[in-house]
Amino acid sequence: MTISVIDYGMGNVSSVVNMLRKLGDEPSLVRDPDGVARADKLILPGVGAFDNAISRLSALGLIEPLRAHVEARGNPLLGICLGMQLLCRGSDEGTQAGLGWLNTRAVHLSALDPAGRLPIPKMGWNSIEIVRRMPLLEGLESGARFYFAHSYFVPNDGSEAIAATAEYGGRYAACVRSGIVFGAQFHPEKSHRFGLQLLANYCAL
Repeated sequence: MTISVIDYGMGNVSSVVNMLRKLGDEPSLVRDPDGVARADKLILPGVGAFDNAISRLSALGLIEPLRAHVEARGNPLLGICLGMQLLCRGSDEGTQAGLGWLNTRAVHLSALDPAGRLPIPKMGWNSIEIVRRMPLLEGLESGARFYFAHSYFVPNDGSEAIAATAEYGGRYAACVRSGIVFGAQFHPEKSHRFGLQLLANYCAL
């Protein structure tokens, strides 16, 4: 099975690749539609602004190949950090439409802390609470700690897509699933053994 990491200039792809290599995989980096078409599993990392990320994916001609990967071929995709927010219909960070596999919008963290007591962006370790079992969370329990770095979040709206939540002024989505599409708001590639377990689960799908 070919695991490919989308290299569109918006994510820390080297850290993701190195973590996958620890698992014995040799992932490829893809930057064009042909690369996406050859992939069995995709990882969409992301660091930066929502609109800029969508614009880069569009400029590289990757939006429709990503849809075909998931919707036509039924292949898995994992969005990490901003990559998870790109799975939404859109974001309060910008005006561009997202990929739309999550029927919600990403929201600024200040919505969880109207008094402004918490630093934004949220950066550091946080435990998750598992609310719905799914393959990505096999071997993990509530209390597992992951590294987060973000200013926007996917709301904890009670939908069946929410698999795990985290706390920062209020609870928000930390891990999601919509069919064969998965998302992690945290950085598994920076989260030591817990992150390694999550990526191993993805590789094993």
